[in-house]
Amino acid sequence: MDAVMLQLSRARNRLTTPATLTLPEIASSGLAKMFTPALPPDILVNFYINLNKLCLTVYQLHVLQPSTTKNVKLAGGSILHNPGAIFEFGNQRYEVSHVHKVECVVPWLNDALVFFTVSLQLCQQLKDKISVFSSYWNYRPY
Repeated sequence: MDAVMLQLSRARNRLTTPATLTLPEIASSGLAKMFTPALPPDILVNFYINLNKLCLTVYQLHVLQPSTTKNVKLAGGSILHNPGAIFEFGNQRYEVSHVHKVECVVPWLNDALVFFTVSLQLCQQLKDKISVFSSYWNYRPY
């Protein structure tokens, strides 16, 4: 029962808490490769689910020249990276120049979230009942 509850909890958490990715992780994810025709090399895309919404984030990049003396603070993991974020990928340094985000409500995702929550509650109730019955089973009055 613990294994089932763990998987239900992971699935629910995946809907409520999107994965935080670094810009190099997004660049290496291959999401941009699914577009036909191919996206320009200065574009990164990221898809994720947040509660009942499918989100698409598009990052427009600017290649930084090696001689650039900008104060470099490399971007860490985040759901949404802001313009000005700098990262390295493939021996090249990039700066995010523009960010565009689009969200689309997917109604059945809200239902899925409710079902995961109810399933977890039912599993916990079943686990509690099994615990109570097993304590009666192991009880010896003598």
